[in-house]
Amino acid sequence: MKKILQEYSAEELAAELERFELKKFRFTQIFEWTQNYVPVMEMSNLPLDLREQLDKDYTSTPVSIEKEWVSKDGTKKYLLRLPDDNLIECVLMEYKYGNTLCISTQVGCRMGCVFCASGIDGLERNLTAGEMLSEVLEVNRHLGGTLADRKITNIVLMGSGEPLDNYDNVVKFVRLVSAPKGINISQRNISLSTCGIAPKIKKLAEEDLSITLTISLHASNDETRQEIMKIAKAYSLDELMGAVRYYHKKTNRRIVYEYIMLESNTKYADALRLKHLLSGVQSHINLIPVNETANGIKGISKERQTKFWEHLKAQGISVTTRRTLGSDIEGACGQLKRRYLKGE
Repeated sequence: MKKILQEYSAEELAAELERFELKKFRFTQIFEWTQNYVPVMEMSNLPLDLREQLDKDYTSTPVSIEKEWVSKDGTKKYLLRLPDDNLIECVLMEYKYGNTLCISTQVGCRMGCVFCASGIDGLERNLTAGEMLSEVLEVNRHLGGTLADRKITNIVLMGSGEPLDNYDNVVKFVRLVSAPKGINISQRNISLSTCGIAPKIKKLAEEDLSITLTISLHASNDETRQEIMKIAKAYSLDELMGAVRYYHKKTNRRIVYEYIMLESNTKYADALRLKHLLSGVQSHINLIPVNETANGIKGISKERQTKFWEHLKAQGISVTTRRTLGSDIEGACGQLKRRYLKGE
């Protein structure tokens, strides 16, 4: 299989291609083409013989859009094909402040959260840093964006997969996508969502990154959390919050918590426990109405959603309810891929 040119920073690319004995400006040209997501044979300012040599061993377009769905609210969902023919999904959400792309970090997932369709078939493999970057670059190109005029302003690592289960590749991706010579998306505009692998959260705190850490919390006590998230059986809420406090102390970054609203976790007692759980850390809770998944998980009424929001506000907790986007195209990760593979 060909090597992916997006795996390399500008400096790494020069070292990788050193055997071609190119002049320095050629490395710059090649790197800029990779960030504009142009096929090797279309890198028009390179000599044809060089393009042919590069094309034997390298690809600069490893990820391609297989299919696009557009929601009534403007949300776009892309099914992407990888070099080994595996499929992943990403979602583009348009806001007043710019375009946010939710990308995948793994093919499938082994975390087994009951509300998520992407983990139903388990983990196939990790994505490389270059494949993750290519998700961003391919959608940017598709939208008419370039290296000089990018159309993606924000990234959330919240698609298929658990980012901290693919730790090294994800950290490298963050550095690549925020590199000044590359597409240069600010780390402050990147959110990483984890189900709560406590040791990796502590490790991430040492990476000197400026990303936003988002915790898939979804419950105020261990018993309820263990019913819906397998990871809760490995790391208790005490362990998780210990790691979160360490991360907050090291980075001084606000922590965002995702909280899917179900019958079992939206009682007044949950609001009281959450106030205690989040104390001492600058926090924000993002309440999530449920898109029904292949597991049959269903949410609660809008009236109850509002009541729970009011309970949290009464406890002095910073809280918002996420706007439901892409529900008519099954925006939650894993759903469309499963239907597509079944030929529906």
